[in-house]
Amino acid sequence: MEEDGGRGAAASPAASARFVRCLYAVGFLDLFGVSMVVPLMNLHIKSLGASPTVAGIIGSLYGIMQLFSSTFVGCWSDIVGRRYSLLACILLSALGYFILGMSTTVYLFAISRVPVGIFKHTLSISKALLSDLVSERDRPLVMGRFNAASSVGFILGPVVGGYLTELKDGFYQTSFICASIFLLNAGLVWMLPWSEENTGNRKQKQGKKRTDSITAKPNCDLQLKSVTNGTVASDSPFQSPWVQIVTVLKRIKGIACSDLWDIFLVRLLMSVTILLYHSNFSLALEERFGVKPLFSGYLMSYSSSLGVLAGCLLGPITRLYQHNTYRLLLHSSTFTCTLILLYASALSIWMVILSSTFLAFSTTIGRTCIIDLELTIGGNEASGTLLGVGQSVTSVGRIIAPLLSGIAQEFSPCGPPSVAVGLALCLLPFKSFLKPQSFQ
Repeated sequence: MEEDGGRGAAASPAASARFVRCLYAVGFLDLFGVSMVVPLMNLHIKSLGASPTVAGIIGSLYGIMQLFSSTFVGCWSDIVGRRYSLLACILLSALGYFILGMSTTVYLFAISRVPVGIFKHTLSISKALLSDLVSERDRPLVMGRFNAASSVGFILGPVVGGYLTELKDGFYQTSFICASIFLLNAGLVWMLPWSEENTGNRKQKQGKKRTDSITAKPNCDLQLKSVTNGTVASDSPFQSPWVQIVTVLKRIKGIACSDLWDIFLVRLLMSVTILLYHSNFSLALEERFGVKPLFSGYLMSYSSSLGVLAGCLLGPITRLYQHNTYRLLLHSSTFTCTLILLYASALSIWMVILSSTFLAFSTTIGRTCIIDLELTIGGNEASGTLLGVGQSVTSVGRIIAPLLSGIAQEFSPCGPPSVAVGLALCLLPFKSFLKPQSFQ
């Protein structure tokens, strides 16, 4: 493996494939640990004597920190390299969950959310690293598998966390276990073969056409990905903090002045649409069909499992579309709009189950496609910065969606999905602003 731009990308196909599989494990452990704790946090802060308003303020502060930090951390990973930024984010997140395990007061609980709110961007950096490692042709497939591995962790985590919380001091034990999982993840990242040299295999790869395994990007493409406004990622993470800050600001200015507004607008509308669909799912099913929350929980777990399957099937689907990501995004968005409309107008629970089944596929495919288009349309913009800005856009959606959902629910339980259908219909014309010729 040969280091390029401070990243350390695997040079040979075999080394690249091993590296990618290890990153799948990183994604699984990350969401497994987080999903053990997050569903229990509202109960814990309530047990500490916090009012719903205080709990809501702490949750909002976390979201605001995520909103502003994702772009900076993503850009920082382009400057100091993926290895050191990923390790720093994992270790500081572990610190946050360790403090959470000692939070016997609301004040300590709030402090524990600060390092997590600022540095919990491990998945975004991992996706940027995957983008560095694989070719554009393989990127949707690899991103889909990474999302699938992460989703498996998100499915299993709440089950384990729910079991542990039944024990004495269960929440504290669960938080310490989550912090330990993050430390295990840091050890896994540290032991990855970041600087293994395999130039002989790389030369053989140049003369060999590969169809079944992951391809490493040419060095020139990696160099383009690490350049924004004439600045290349440094080989050392210990350069002057002022130099790093100035470089980060230059890169963010470069993104702000670019013509990427259309792709980020599409991402914003997509995120708000999906969040509106999920916002009052359990409550709406109870009011419309008399379904108990337990059934709603089973249905959401069923949809999550299908989302994992959809991530694994992205390879055959992209080959069916001849790797035309733009056309795939357009069709998946149209399908998503139709399915949310079916859910909003459903006359029986079976129509809800049917729409949820196919929505798991269309939304998973759409999320993967929009990330791929961000990296493709961005051209020579740094992948970490692009993904960080994308996460900030999604965070804006998380702020907007609850407000729209609350207003819509004043009129009808079907209000939020109805608004989601309207946004999805608005989303389709915006796709025409994108440049489909870039993906053919």
